Amino acid sequence: MVAIVILAKGKCGLSSCITYYLVAMATADLSVVITSVILNRIIGMYFPTNYLLLTPLCRIKSALVYITRDCSVWFTVKFTFDRFVAICCQKLKSQYCKKQTAGWILGMVLSLSCLKNLAWYFVYEPLYIINNTPWYCRIRSSFYTSPLWLAFSYFGRIANPFLPFLIVLALNALTVRHIIMVSKARKALRVNARSENNPDPEMENRRKSIVLLFSISGNFLLLWLTFAVHYVYYRIVNAYSYTGYNDPVYILQETGYMLVLLSCCTNTFIYAVTQTKFRQELMKMVKYPMSQIVTIFCR
Repeated sequence: MVAIVILAKGKCGLSSCITYYLVAMATADLSVVITSVILNRIIGMYFPTNYLLLTPLCRIKSALVYITRDCSVWFTVKFTFDRFVAICCQKLKSQYCKKQTAGWILGMVLSLSCLKNLAWYFVYEPLYIINNTPWYCRIRSSFYTSPLWLAFSYFGRIANPFLPFLIVLALNALTVRHIIMVSKARKALRVNARSENNPDPEMENRRKSIVLLFSISGNFLLLWLTFAVHYVYYRIVNAYSYTGYNDPVYILQETGYMLVLLSCCTNTFIYAVTQTKFRQELMKMVKYPMSQIVTIFCR
């Protein structure tokens, strides 16, 4: 929430386009924390008798988990593509890297994520029916055998995380290649102009953009990797059940889930580490209530 407030103020020295993407990513990450961590994990484990466990609400909660997770991932992909255009495609930059374009793209991603994941509402059925009231959720047995549901499952995993993996890796590789070529060319020009000892503001701006880009996309790739490895193994060996909590496959699965949720909680720290002005705004927010208290008591 603090990251959203700081970024939305627009005082971090970032363009309005980048700010749109970062605010959207922070909002999606917060939504993942609320739906996947608080509603799904904490309340489900420590408050086993609550109305959120009614089957209709449980279905809605499950759909929201997938919607927010997809938004978090694809907002990161769109941010990576935006930085690729800004760094590598100068002719397209003026037309694409605008806040209006960012708003349309983010809205489209949100809409598609909702449409894609609404099917999860129908994946589950009641676990118990008590006094004609359905409680809890369990996956329908047909989900594992029906060709339609199998196709939906494969499509869901291709759309997240495998396709984002490939896109982010390809865009980062192309960005690195372009930066190396441009850096060599600019260095040669500066040597010829005998100005190599003077700072190059263009390359400094590029360096800051690259640090932010690679930090966010690298964080996404690393923390989703375990989840992707488990899914591939799960499909190859058909490991639908586990021998217990000490089963290595079960540990791999839960570790993957943990790292996926962690990936939605680390972007705030990435902003704090890589952006000087973000740190300055954060310190202002921390110091403000303290300064007000001191002012009140020193009157």
